[in-house]
Amino acid sequence: MYINPAKYEALPLGVVLRRAPGVTRWKKWSWKAVAVLPGAGSANWREMRRQGDWVEYHAATVSLDLHGAETEAYKNALSDSRPSVFVVLRPGEGSDGDRPSVLLVTASPYEAQDYADSGEEIVEKVPMPPGLVAWVRDFVDAHHVEEEFVKRKRDRKRIDLVEDGVGDVRIQQDTDVYRAPKRRLQ
Repeated sequence: MYINPAKYEALPLGVVLRRAPGVTRWKKWSWKAVAVLPGAGSANWREMRRQGDWVEYHAATVSLDLHGAETEAYKNALSDSRPSVFVVLRPGEGSDGDRPSVLLVTASPYEAQDYADSGEEIVEKVPMPPGLVAWVRDFVDAHHVEEEFVKRKRDRKRIDLVEDGVGDVRIQQDTDVYRAPKRRLQ
């Protein structure tokens, strides 16, 4: 796939995950994405804050990619009362206290919906910091082109002239055109 470099920007984004005690006996910990850190350096589960049983980690740094073809989705995200990015997590399995892995961060609510629909990933909505809102808004202002709505017109073909699929052509039909052929007994 060709990406026009003039309509593409990327920013490293740190993801902060909070580990809290689970609410059931089957799940020891509960994980939630709580913040993003624009321009963050690399991290590998660096502990940031601890308060009782709650611990916040800078879990990973991933790239937030903006594409010029998806500006409509970014406009939709910015028009929300609290502009947000979406963190897509893959649930952990077994070791490391069931830590989830950060799959990606997106500013497109449409892409986030696609991941949520699969049911295999966890999608968390995280508020955008003001600097990130400004960066996404500048990108949208530079690359968005309004597309005019074009209503589809029907073709002029007459479909009422032929009755396709009515009855069976092998049967001489006097009255009931919807009957099925009878099986011949031999």
